[in-house]
Amino acid sequence: MSLYKQWDDLAYQIETQEEYDKFWGEYLPKETRFYEYLLGNREIVLEKDLTGLAEHFEVDVLTAVGFLDGINTSLKNEIDMENLDEGTTVRLDIDFEKLFYNMLEAKAEWLYTLPQWDAIMTVDQRKEIRKEYNKSKTFVNENKIGRNEDCPCGSGKKYKKCCGKNN
Repeated sequence: MSLYKQWDDLAYQIETQEEYDKFWGEYLPKETRFYEYLLGNREIVLEKDLTGLAEHFEVDVLTAVGFLDGINTSLKNEIDMENLDEGTTVRLDIDFEKLFYNMLEAKAEWLYTLPQWDAIMTVDQRKEIRKEYNKSKTFVNENKIGRNEDCPCGSGKKYKKCCGKNN
């Protein structure tokens, strides 16, 4: 079984709320330490084999796989997670704007509010990314009927005098 599949089973096949709370309660502080280091040392592109990465952050290999699963889409060159093994070299060359956007997408407030972001992007840059993110989540109904258009019921009246009268 691949390490990625083992991570997936461990993290996403949890059956009870108690197991869920325990697992994520232990994992998220470790994940936060990963990000604090990477954001605080943004000029360094960390490149290690998976075992070395786990040792660097003092976590087990599956926790490192979980971290890679979360950051993968924010890397300039994504990792083939399915074929990841302990000897695979991983290069953490991060697109920080994409990472910030992805943290917003994941609703990971504990990560996108880390103080280390201050040295990477200005408040205005982060606001602009947040604005772009919010715009991508806004639903626009393009089928809206104008008040002065013919009513779609076929009566021949204006919408405002017919079906839209009480709206």
